[in-house]
Amino acid sequence: MRSLDEMLALSPWIRDLEPGQMARVRAATVTREFEAGSYVCRKDQRCDAWIGVIDGLVKLSCIARSGKSVTLAGITAGSWFGEGSVLKRERRKYDVVALRGSRIAFMPEATFRWLLDTSLSFNRFLILQLNERLGQFIGMVEHDRLLEPDARVARALAALFNPVLYPGSEPRIQISQEELGYLAGTSRQRVNQALHVLKKAGLVKVDYSLITVLDLDGLRSFDP
Repeated sequence: MRSLDEMLALSPWIRDLEPGQMARVRAATVTREFEAGSYVCRKDQRCDAWIGVIDGLVKLSCIARSGKSVTLAGITAGSWFGEGSVLKRERRKYDVVALRGSRIAFMPEATFRWLLDTSLSFNRFLILQLNERLGQFIGMVEHDRLLEPDARVARALAALFNPVLYPGSEPRIQISQEELGYLAGTSRQRVNQALHVLKKAGLVKVDYSLITVLDLDGLRSFDP
């Protein structure tokens, strides 16, 4: 599995930090490992850390009293999330669930706020990150209400290759059809059908638990 140092090296916000700042971040950040299906964080818990995915895949989701659930986003390795809740000092509004065995980094709130006070580049990164995340959620609402399942699967897959939210991502991703179904809000069987359509359109190459994107712009605009 990828190490914390490797993950930090991929994080664009750390590149402009002074050596002393980098050392403080590294010393304060702790890591934990989670099995597939386990909760990284629970809804309504106090947000006392900024969270990064060192290795693995997690989803942000909510479950209603009726049992109906919705996935808000999938977070791949190399990505940080939850800055909004830390900034507002609010309780978390969603569950964070590991879709596979994952190694997670927790930067304490105190360190996060210290970076806000001492690093202009970190502030710039957060503005860009928040703007990209807002655009992702607006797009998700639009896609859920207007698009058919094949196009929703295409958009959910394309969202995992956002260079701002998921830095260092390659044109291929290890993800099961079940995992992609969680992110697209549809069944594994329906994802299988959609991937055949996308493969036929020349947008992806599909192997066992591995999807290679051949045309990212085509995925982002796919609407049969």
